[in-house]
Amino acid sequence: MKGHSLFVTSADFWAQVFDFAQKSGAKFLKVEGLSPKTAKSNRDQLNGFYSQLQLQSGKSYEVVDWLKAFKDINDEITDGQRTVVLLDEISWMGFYDRGFPGLLKIAWDNYFHRHPDLILFLCGSVSSWIRENILENGGFLGRPSADIVLRELPVKDCLAFWGGAAKRLSSREFFDMLSVTGGVPRYLEEIDPSLSVDESLRRSCFSPSGYLFRDFDLMFDELYDSGAGERKNVLETLSEGAMTVSEIAKKLGRSRNGHLAEILKDLSQGGFVAAERGINPKTGELRQEIRYRICDNYVRFYLRTILPRRDMIENGAYRFESLEQLPGWNSILGLQFENMVLGALPALVRKLHLEKTHIVSMSPFRRFPHDHVRGCQIDCLIQTKRSLYVVEIKRRMEIGMEVVAEVERKIEALPHDERLSVRPVLVYDGRLSPLVTDENYFASIISANELFDLSNND
Repeated sequence: MKGHSLFVTSADFWAQVFDFAQKSGAKFLKVEGLSPKTAKSNRDQLNGFYSQLQLQSGKSYEVVDWLKAFKDINDEITDGQRTVVLLDEISWMGFYDRGFPGLLKIAWDNYFHRHPDLILFLCGSVSSWIRENILENGGFLGRPSADIVLRELPVKDCLAFWGGAAKRLSSREFFDMLSVTGGVPRYLEEIDPSLSVDESLRRSCFSPSGYLFRDFDLMFDELYDSGAGERKNVLETLSEGAMTVSEIAKKLGRSRNGHLAEILKDLSQGGFVAAERGINPKTGELRQEIRYRICDNYVRFYLRTILPRRDMIENGAYRFESLEQLPGWNSILGLQFENMVLGALPALVRKLHLEKTHIVSMSPFRRFPHDHVRGCQIDCLIQTKRSLYVVEIKRRMEIGMEVVAEVERKIEALPHDERLSVRPVLVYDGRLSPLVTDENYFASIISANELFDLSNND
């Protein structure tokens, strides 16, 4: 990489930056903003900045303001040597100073960009702050080299994450565990694949000291501070199913306004919520309202399964022998599996051999019953110029011919342009009856192992 670079990322990935710096032989400087729950003023943030810088440079500094702080870290950059500077949790760093982004822009223009071998990373967990103050700030126009959003690990990489122990997992237990953790590396660390899924989740989710029992509140309180309560309320509402802004507002008993839309935009950019619109298959026009659904498996699992039992868990009074004894357990895991498949749509497109086809729309589809019109809910509707792919996502121990009848009813109720071919698709995890395959009803039948390329995980 030649020339100075400025990278902006909305997720904490300092370990990867550090690894990159080490492998490239670069000098590495990292300063992290303090949580607003720890630092109560701008002075506290500055003191935290200088404490970290002093440990790395061995120098003493006079604490004045952010412009001087940026100048002092600039003085640690040596021309002729690649230097990687990571300003981590930058949203916390500038939490108490409204002029922080402007001072950072001045520092970039007058100090940092003059170093041809500098790579500067701005990293933070609060994506809304980064969006508003850096990416959508006209003062930084043309300056960032890249905007990086760190996503969850792909399913296949989660298998590799657990090493050799994961090879002994059945695909069912593997998907059970991912239904709770998603592909978040920190959550994967809390799962011990050498234990049964019951015992591993008992320790991490249903124990007062369990990391996944505590992290929901800790994460939102730390990320959003005073705005955490509003975001939790919106997510609790969405845990019932996908909704429009109007439906969410009605459930919360509040008026639909820009503030609610901003919260949803924030949750969407933070990776907690997916915003989906899609095309009306009857008219070919963009559907009027965006629907929002929780796309973070851990968040939805917490809200649906842990939160209703939180008081009993905290008191040490919650007991179960098997997770399958939990009310609605199989239904919850079915929804979680559906979410995993929706997170792997590029792989599904490849399996359907549509990678060279123009896709008009690809999202879940739902129509509520009204005026004697049948309702219709399709897990994923893929529309091309000539075809509709009605994707049924199913996770059961045994999947029989009833799945054919279910999908046929959905297709009969689906309003669509009659000039379009309709091709039913089944994506499944479980034991599929040979009768379903022999029926030749589905245009494509794709197992979870095929979709996620886990053919070696028997």
